Amino acid sequence: MTSIIEFFNALGKYDFLQSALITAIMVGIMSGIIGSFIILRGMSLMGDAISHAVLPGVAVAYIFGFNILIGASIFGVLAALLIGFVAARSKIKTDTSIGVVFSAFYALGFILISMAESSTNLHHILFGNILAVSDTDIMTTAVVLGIVILFVVIFYKELLVTSFDETYAKTYGLNVQLIHYGLMLVLTLVTVSALQTVGIILVVAMLITPAATAFLWTDKLGTMLISSATVGVIASIAGLYFSYTFNWASGPAIVIVAALLFALSFIFSPKQNFFKLRRSVAR
Repeated sequence: MTSIIEFFNALGKYDFLQSALITAIMVGIMSGIIGSFIILRGMSLMGDAISHAVLPGVAVAYIFGFNILIGASIFGVLAALLIGFVAARSKIKTDTSIGVVFSAFYALGFILISMAESSTNLHHILFGNILAVSDTDIMTTAVVLGIVILFVVIFYKELLVTSFDETYAKTYGLNVQLIHYGLMLVLTLVTVSALQTVGIILVVAMLITPAATAFLWTDKLGTMLISSATVGVIASIAGLYFSYTFNWASGPAIVIVAALLFALSFIFSPKQNFFKLRRSVAR
């Protein structure tokens, strides 16, 4: 078993490990920030849908050899539009339209991926392989992180109002639909950036779990964004350590750490008041 000291020594020696650490930190930050808005809006299922719906775009990009951000963004936004269209033009509820659309996109993605020559890419897309990130991956992740921060800084007030009271936001004159689809586009970019780290199957866990953990400790949006990003970074670094040490897939390792942090917060958070609840039940 590799000790923590040996792990940090290895960080100083191996470029691939340094690249993995930088990418993990950036993904942890952007996932925590966007995930906060996703759970505050009650859009966890939508986040899951978008994260899976980008698979056809990723597959098309691999097949034709262009940037996966372009293909994934197109299919991610298309999925969000389709979900909204089906829910608005039929009697079925939004969660049902989400299930129909994202499962269809996901299935299409598998078919397209199977047409590609390499099955290795499919494994990396599904489960992540942060130890194999390239300089291009780092640059892409850095650009997306910059977009996320810029988007939140510029539209912070709009995101705040629409996340807590959509009706008031409409009366205030805000274009709620535009903000919604803008958030979906940024969510799509974050999803694609996280593919290399945790894979498409577990990317929703990185979006939801750090944000849910932060939510247990605070009611202030600004504090929640910082706390969620911090949890994402801690989970990413610790997950990278376990991935390197035990030769685990990076995605599951990172998600398990994030889940453990949530479990600890669930038990010890003053907001959750778990022990007081247990004492009340015992009485």
